[in-house]
Amino acid sequence: MKYRKNNVLLLLEDKTDVYNDRVALGIKTALGWKEFTYKGVGLLSRKLANYLMNGLELKKGEKLAILSESKPEYGACVFASVMAGLITVPLDIKLTKYELKSILSDCSPSIILASQEYIEKAIELQKEVPSIKHILMVDEPTYNLKLPCLYTLPNNYDGKWRHRSSKSTAFIIYTSGTTGSPKGVEITFRNMMTQLIDTEMILPKFFDSLNGISVLSILPMNHLFELTIGFSAFLYWGLSVYYTQSLKPKDILSIMREKQINFMIVVPAFLKLLKTGIESEIKASPKSVQIGFHILFNIAKKIPSYQIRKMMFKKIHDKFGGNFNGCISGGAPLDLEVADFFETIGIKIYQGYGLSETSPVVSVNYDKRGDLASVGRPLQSFEAKIDPKTNEIMLKGPSVMKGYYNNPEMTAEVLDPDGWLHTGDVGRIDKDGHIYITGRIKNMIVLSGGKKVFPEEVEAVFQKSEYFREVCVLGSSRAGGSKDGTEDIVAVIVPTEDLIKKIKDLVS
Repeated sequence: MKYRKNNVLLLLEDKTDVYNDRVALGIKTALGWKEFTYKGVGLLSRKLANYLMNGLELKKGEKLAILSESKPEYGACVFASVMAGLITVPLDIKLTKYELKSILSDCSPSIILASQEYIEKAIELQKEVPSIKHILMVDEPTYNLKLPCLYTLPNNYDGKWRHRSSKSTAFIIYTSGTTGSPKGVEITFRNMMTQLIDTEMILPKFFDSLNGISVLSILPMNHLFELTIGFSAFLYWGLSVYYTQSLKPKDILSIMREKQINFMIVVPAFLKLLKTGIESEIKASPKSVQIGFHILFNIAKKIPSYQIRKMMFKKIHDKFGGNFNGCISGGAPLDLEVADFFETIGIKIYQGYGLSETSPVVSVNYDKRGDLASVGRPLQSFEAKIDPKTNEIMLKGPSVMKGYYNNPEMTAEVLDPDGWLHTGDVGRIDKDGHIYITGRIKNMIVLSGGKKVFPEEVEAVFQKSEYFREVCVLGSSRAGGSKDGTEDIVAVIVPTEDLIKKIKDLVS
């Protein structure tokens, strides 16, 4: 249907009708599972949208900020904001009050929707940001704050939803607020719809069937990767999305078993943590188990079938619930050793690439499975090229942002007159169109002899050591002498507990 690809409001209505009683969003609370069907999310969204338009009389184009951890109600807030014709500003809950004030002063929202966990901070911010006229609590309060709450609003589900053009701003995603000069990426409805269409084209690469697919969400909703793919795209595909209140591996694994999770969107740090946990458990096992694992691991590397690999490491897969097939990793460079570990035991790792400025997904490596270093080909709507002078990756297409909110100068620095986005990432594109990221222009270290070094490449070598838990390579400028102003390479290393123990044993 054509309207599915051109109108967000009709898309929401359509998907609500199609999936109806299927679980859309769920979370485990102290009282058990709280689950919302597609129909339930639709009703909650309509009720809130009606209140925003008719109860608070907010006008089309006003800003609505959300200060909440990821939970099902968050989704209703996003949909209601779209229905009411508002611009949604998801806030990072980890930011300080000072940083949030800087962001809110820049975008001037009329209302903050906050969970009870952050309601006090929202009240404090309202006192310091004049534009904030209203605060609404998005979850069920445990005590009376005399504030309107999503669950106590009038049960009015009717409304004339406000349509906006595809060029209108849907979201403002802030990537910085610490310096007092927040950078808000304006994402339009056209950007979002392009991402949905692009990802729909590669959907069959991830799932054999969409029936009964459950995904676990661990990234915050203010993260555009999560908002676009882990939320919007997964609901567009009719999947069931579950949230967790804990990021402890044991709690995550418990949910994966209970809800038979099939897929996740993650950042590389999570995969590294998971790998460390599995390896620690193996090290604590009897010697025979350790030897057996390493023998199987080496054999599995030569076996192309993921299904056979899963059978070989059944005990590990049982801890994941038995149905976990893989995940998309994005947001930071993927440690290839970590990726290889999971691929070998039968869990597919799809490395992706993107930026907030591209709404955000540019590519996902779903086809070149033997080359984990690739981040894949650009999605169908993108043009990509390499600057011949700097090797910077440049992108063009309908997913590229509208610009930085209230900052035309900064926009002009990254978006040239021909519409090419200068990503700041250095890389190459092979003859098949696959992208490889090799570094960041801003991170480049220039040595006294003129040699250019990218710290990411040095870090990749250091991270192969079993004794280094974290590594950061940077340039240190010299002051004085014949090499004044040139840089040296410096590495800051956090050792593993094993290395610390060995040093302590040697000293004692």
